[in-house]
Amino acid sequence: MSAKIINNNGKILISDNAVATIAGISAMETYGIVGMAAKNATDGIFELLSFKNLTKGIRVNSNEKGVNIDIHVIIQFGINISVVSENLIEKVRFNVENQTGLKVLDINLFVQGIRVNE
Repeated sequence: MSAKIINNNGKILISDNAVATIAGISAMETYGIVGMAAKNATDGIFELLSFKNLTKGIRVNSNEKGVNIDIHVIIQFGINISVVSENLIEKVRFNVENQTGLKVLDINLFVQGIRVNE
């Protein structure tokens, strides 16, 4: 599905994939985020996605009122999850609204794992 903006010059359609890409890049720029997570359907294990597969960890649902975004991430060990989550949500909301003109209705953040450096 796509989000639709109608103005005097015509219609603008913004795909959910474009919104997911903006959200993914914004998430990866947030301190404490190691990467996006995708669930392996066969065994239920979450895996760390590479930078080119960011949108697989994000689900965007758009409607006439705006967009809802679900983000699945992996966080670095030792970082305050609450603070990182708040920063990520603010950054994603700002960038999506600023770059697309769409209203972000809801952002759901799912911390799927914690990476420990050895």
